[in-house]
Amino acid sequence: MSKKQTTLSAFFGGGGASLATKKTSNVDNDAAGRDKISKENAVPLSPDAAVEKKDSKRRRRVVDDSDTDMDEAPDSKQTEALPNVDGEDEARHPAKRSSPAYSKDEARSAKKAKKDVKTPNSAIKSADGKEDAANDSDTDGDEELPATASNAPNLSMQPSSSAADPGFKAGESVAYSALCDMFEKVEATTKRLEIQAILTKFFVNVMRQSPKDLLQCIYLCINRLSPEYEGKELGIGESILMKAVGEATGRTVAKIKADVETMGDLGKVAQSSRSSQKTMFKPKALKISNVFKTLKEISEITGGSSQARKIQKIGSLMVACNGPETKYLIRSLEGKLRIGLAEQTVLISLANAAVQFELGDKKISKEKLDAATVEAIAIIKQVYSELPNYDEIVPALLKNGYQNLPNVCKLTPGIPLKPMLAHPTKALSEVLDRFENMTFTCEYKYDGERAQIHQLGNGSRRIFSRNSENLSGKYPDIMDRLPNIGKLGEECTSFVLDAEAVAWDREKKCILPFQVLSTRKRKDVTTEGVQVQVCVFAFDLLYLNGQPLIKEPLIKRRELLHKHFQEIEGEFHFAKSMDTGDVAEIQTFLDESVVGNCEGLMVKTLEKEASYEPSKRSRNWLKVKKDYLSGVGDTLDLVVIGGYIGKGKRTGGYGGYLLACYDEDNEVYQSICKIGTGFSDEDLAKHTEFFNKHKMDHPKAYFSYCDAPKEMPDVWFEPVQVWEVKAADLSISPVHKAGTGLVDPNKGISLRFPRFIRIRDDKNPEQATSAAQVADMYKAQNINTGNSKSKDDEDDFEY
Repeated sequence: MSKKQTTLSAFFGGGGASLATKKTSNVDNDAAGRDKISKENAVPLSPDAAVEKKDSKRRRRVVDDSDTDMDEAPDSKQTEALPNVDGEDEARHPAKRSSPAYSKDEARSAKKAKKDVKTPNSAIKSADGKEDAANDSDTDGDEELPATASNAPNLSMQPSSSAADPGFKAGESVAYSALCDMFEKVEATTKRLEIQAILTKFFVNVMRQSPKDLLQCIYLCINRLSPEYEGKELGIGESILMKAVGEATGRTVAKIKADVETMGDLGKVAQSSRSSQKTMFKPKALKISNVFKTLKEISEITGGSSQARKIQKIGSLMVACNGPETKYLIRSLEGKLRIGLAEQTVLISLANAAVQFELGDKKISKEKLDAATVEAIAIIKQVYSELPNYDEIVPALLKNGYQNLPNVCKLTPGIPLKPMLAHPTKALSEVLDRFENMTFTCEYKYDGERAQIHQLGNGSRRIFSRNSENLSGKYPDIMDRLPNIGKLGEECTSFVLDAEAVAWDREKKCILPFQVLSTRKRKDVTTEGVQVQVCVFAFDLLYLNGQPLIKEPLIKRRELLHKHFQEIEGEFHFAKSMDTGDVAEIQTFLDESVVGNCEGLMVKTLEKEASYEPSKRSRNWLKVKKDYLSGVGDTLDLVVIGGYIGKGKRTGGYGGYLLACYDEDNEVYQSICKIGTGFSDEDLAKHTEFFNKHKMDHPKAYFSYCDAPKEMPDVWFEPVQVWEVKAADLSISPVHKAGTGLVDPNKGISLRFPRFIRIRDDKNPEQATSAAQVADMYKAQNINTGNSKSKDDEDDFEY
């Protein structure tokens, strides 16, 4: 075991993890201020108004935070786990910044509650890079603290040993109400530390009282039913959900539809409709296990009368819902919780909970607690990036503890890991500066589809896309040729290759453009029916004969790749590469790659800092494209959310579209530009036909856009397709919402002169360019202040 992976006894002073808990006093997140609602002069409210008022009160927050301790956090090394809770999060949640304030009495009560909680005694970097020094006069770093004095502000993350927490009874399945109450608290705050504390407390309760439910709780938190690569999704259509809500509450679909247009959230409408119902008997409380099982059954319903059967099952859950359970059930069925609970937060909170679960009521110093937490977060994140399967990780965590996870949860053929990604660079000189005194290689960057090719020990094979979609059915020809690519006489029983599948002209023996590959069918393809031939270009070997290789340097992985596999002309090749540090040679190689129908070059370190980093956009890999050398350094992958009716020669279709990036923290699509260039007539016709099948009567509640009449699209679309877009540059925009608060406190970022490049079938909408990436791209521009235009001048097309 490495020095970093010290044993639990080193952290916790020997002895095994205790399941006993220490009875402690819980301060529930400003409860004194947030939940104190005056009943004087009360006026009866309609069900809809009651829900809205309840929701509004939950969102109230103290405007004057000046003497709160919320900014204090552990060692700055832990800033990823415990980010700034005021400055950065307000920037990341601009919509919530303007929520109404507490009254003076509520504010005093809330501040008193905060002061009753002892906070960590170090500093954390805020969004602008400055450190917020904490008051360290109260505690000493070596002082022995109870395990409850954790890193989270305002919440005791150690649950009471009594069964006082509703929904948690030892040995019984967790009540669905407990999960929904946790969702309510998360939705009511903008602070990531606070969200982590709330979720950590919930996970610790589950681990102690009903560990068998932990896996299902995690899946419900990330709104998933199984590992992502299995492709099981809910995403029930709005029309079906409206019918289900109507049948379960006795309301007409027309009334429900009208309420949705007013409230913007079918979940809230369902809760309002349900709360107005009178029932003769109180329904039996829903349990996590039953809800999860039923949701899974709904996702698997197909065939005749499937819609009616789905509605019946949804109704059976709804009639048993109480309070916020209805709202979150409907949102889960929609496929969007929209409470600001990102998967990274779930992983961090799971790590925090694992540490506290193993501690029990043992007392350790704050320094040791911080170190254990940092280690647990690093381990769980790394394990999940290699083996993104909670079905494997959660049972192993409960059985073996977090420190043993790397020994039992490793890269496994058949389970796709998230690919390593590259940073764009705008000049060859940047490459030389970044890799100074390091050996590196330049590879052709092929213009195709990322293909992660797996062969299992039993001989079965699978191909996965960059977003973990199973492509085995799309590429039966690649599947057929896999037995032939291992060198004769060399044992090659199991492997994982990272490669690119590109369209190939067998007569001319050359690469074809990506547009040709995009015409290939995605499903139900037979080897005999293949019309677009493909060639695989392998550039990395991640696993071989039972051994993960991602910790090995690229120079060794490449050596093993060439040793154990053989090229077959037009079917399987190694990525063309050149090891050099001469800028003139790199430029020549770049030019040759473009002539060869490639996008440019990938430049990678070979020996130092040369491991494979799953799911990371690493600066140890740089991509250089011909068009990077001027203008924006990289293209953006954006989601189509609206359309503008065409005029003139574009009459009869859509003349332009509204595009959005994805804000991961808030689960919101933020508008970034209107686009109308880069389309052929064929493209326009194809897009019109496609999006006419995905029209909506009103925008989703998780769309962020300018509601000025001249900016609003004529038609709204479901967020179902990602486009690759090139732009001249980025500018601050008073109209568009991308990255609002990340660069300018009140304005977003827009693209100037955007041009359509292609459809990204290999990405789902939530894998679009993020708001944070847009902000980073803006900051990386050579000129990003002073002369950056703040008006929308990208509107260069006829509607």
